[in-house]
Amino acid sequence: MTDIRRFDEIDSTNEEARRLGERGEQGPVWIVAARQTAGRGRRGRAWESPSGNFMGTLYLTPHCGPREAGELSFVAALAVHDAVSSLLPPPLRPALRLKWPNDLLHERAKLAGILLESSGVAGAEVAWVAIGMGINLAVHPQGLEYPATSLAAMGVSGVTPDDALAALDAAFTRWLAVWRDVQGFAAIREAWLKRAEGVGGRIAVRLSSGTMEGAFEGLAPDGALQLRLDDGTLHLVSAGDVFFGPGAG
Repeated sequence: MTDIRRFDEIDSTNEEARRLGERGEQGPVWIVAARQTAGRGRRGRAWESPSGNFMGTLYLTPHCGPREAGELSFVAALAVHDAVSSLLPPPLRPALRLKWPNDLLHERAKLAGILLESSGVAGAEVAWVAIGMGINLAVHPQGLEYPATSLAAMGVSGVTPDDALAALDAAFTRWLAVWRDVQGFAAIREAWLKRAEGVGGRIAVRLSSGTMEGAFEGLAPDGALQLRLDDGTLHLVSAGDVFFGPGAG
């Protein structure tokens, strides 16, 4: 297994990854915590970090360009999907789907989230990438705008953070090898679409400038969401929040 750094309590596993990067440490390194005091999600949102759930970050030093570093978000989504699938009984697996850009759903309720951060660009190279992951194993937040769930709420008990870590490590090893292969992102994109929720259906995408509705047509070659508007225009979305169904945003 990859090098593992364990903490009973930490501000944020992604912040610890940042500190590793500032020290110039080489990855891969898993950083896992029983509790986070300053966990965060996308766009600076707070991420609840209750004991019993998986909270961790995979720190990588891919020394790649910014476009390739962004592709790792989809690699991570596949790894999280397949790791969690391996922890579920077979009847529950078909309802496990990916929501663009980086959430894992079960019956359209959020089960896991991913936050990818990087060193920024030094010349044309990203020195390190931190892939933060939170998986609701024991508990899930209530009263959110988007519904959430947990393995325990699905009737799957006894899965520990260490079980999740072992499954994630195996899945990341497999999908990182595919990404680095000659097939590269094309193979990742194809695999992601097979696991995606809502392709072909109507979605609302909330952007910083407002909300757009249309049909979720797929992914562009660079991973942008392809949204077919009602007037027939194909709009590419590189960042936003997806809601399913008309008027959902």
